[in-house]
Amino acid sequence: MTRVSTRSDLVEGADERPAPPAPEVEDADEATLLATARRRLRIVPLTDRVSSWWWALAVFAIALVLRLWGLGSIRTLIFDETYYVKDGYTLWKNGTEMAWPDDPNPAWEAGRVDTYLPQGEYVVHPPVGKWVIGAGEALLGADNPWGWRISVALLGALSVLLLARIGRRLFRSTTVGTIAALLLAVDGLHLVMSRTGLLDMVLSFFVLAAFGCLLLDRDRFRERLAAVSARAAATGEAVSVLGIRSGLRPWRIGAGVLLGLACGVKWSGIYVLAVFGVMTVLWDWWARRRVRERRWFENGLFRDAIPAFFVMVGGALVTYIASWSGWFASSKGYFRDWAEVNGHAGGNPVLNALRSLWHYHTEAYSFHVGLDTPHPYQANPLGWLLQLRPTNFYYRELDYGESGCQALRCVAQVNSVGNPLIWWLGTAAVLVCLVMGLLWRDGRALAALAGLAAGYLPWLLYIHRTIFTFYSVVYEPFLVLCLAYVFGLLLGPREAERDRRLAGGLFVASLLVLIVMVSAFFWPIWTGQVIPQSQWHWRMWLPSWP
Repeated sequence: MTRVSTRSDLVEGADERPAPPAPEVEDADEATLLATARRRLRIVPLTDRVSSWWWALAVFAIALVLRLWGLGSIRTLIFDETYYVKDGYTLWKNGTEMAWPDDPNPAWEAGRVDTYLPQGEYVVHPPVGKWVIGAGEALLGADNPWGWRISVALLGALSVLLLARIGRRLFRSTTVGTIAALLLAVDGLHLVMSRTGLLDMVLSFFVLAAFGCLLLDRDRFRERLAAVSARAAATGEAVSVLGIRSGLRPWRIGAGVLLGLACGVKWSGIYVLAVFGVMTVLWDWWARRRVRERRWFENGLFRDAIPAFFVMVGGALVTYIASWSGWFASSKGYFRDWAEVNGHAGGNPVLNALRSLWHYHTEAYSFHVGLDTPHPYQANPLGWLLQLRPTNFYYRELDYGESGCQALRCVAQVNSVGNPLIWWLGTAAVLVCLVMGLLWRDGRALAALAGLAAGYLPWLLYIHRTIFTFYSVVYEPFLVLCLAYVFGLLLGPREAERDRRLAGGLFVASLLVLIVMVSAFFWPIWTGQVIPQSQWHWRMWLPSWP
């Protein structure tokens, strides 16, 4: 596996002074000019394709086992599964979420899953995440806890595979990509959210996949710029005054669709769409400047930024509206006939449906911004990075002999606390990335920070609301990328002295072993294992955790 270089890549889009060009031979051939253009664009080839997949698949296998092991052992609905698991079931049955009688959980947990009422239910989250949860129920049965959780568990494991490939491409290092994936695979927050039928892991997956698409788009766009500029210089071919054409960019289209799906899980995906849209345009401007287009800003605005807006925002909007197709097709959806019933209907049924959907959204938005009902596990986002107040999903106290308890008093808990070493070291790594990104203009660090900022900073606007630490799973992959980046710096560049590389490798390996051991220690309270109460207390490292 290759090691990450400590050499800083300039931030894409920053107003840095370009590095002096390598001297070019007059009348150089196209191959030489292409090599020069690729060097200016910081295009580093990824050569270890086969071995990199083996490492990625190995960590994926670890993640899959951890997420599937005993997935159905807790046969009760835990935390907000009480909403999303039942909503997912009725979506697949009726195309929309249905209302339930009072206290429906005992019947549901006993396997009587069709006790829902004939009218639609008022819900405040879009349907995509619930469609995903419902897919598992359609496959394995809604009367089976495996059915409630399998879809989310698979997406959690696939997120680890994605991160291995994304880390490799971002840092041009299989080693660092594998480290990032391993950290995500063994972290408690990601593990618990993967093993629970909630929406946030689904949102996290779509956000991470969109980031990966934009990375692929960035690299292919740079290769195109390098090839076209080199050919023009070698042949004397004139380049349009509007600059080099971007060409068809399918990965950017894919990112727009994925971000539309993210918004269709939770509206917080809108912030990610905004940040990623700016990030990809800055990458394009930087690239055009590096190939020395005279009007790189204007060209980038016309060729890249404006099309990116329509592709990403337009694609996300179309995808989002399409995700409500079940509600449109149903006559039972909540507020489905609001326009007709309340005198806002026109002659066009499509417009009537859109008016009704818009009203639904205004009502849901009012609910979200006004949600301030106290909850024992609500947490100020200022403490999320340090995991100061994790969310307790499931807790039972048992007496001797009950459910295998072999002590006077036992506890079974599912606590969504992250591995403290990953989160505390990750928070320090964020500070390192800020320094490397802002002072050294390292675009790798800034790319990781962009994902973290998109998922985290908007919550600082809603400190007054009832919000929870487990929302952090959306930006956790980017926190892990920051930590892996710092580990890459500790490993050192390939050209470093042997003793330097050995010392860095041993130090990083020691930290990774310690992190895995801490995860093994916390495994019982991430998976609801029955343990003596005294051992449970050993795992409550902070007084705010119980």
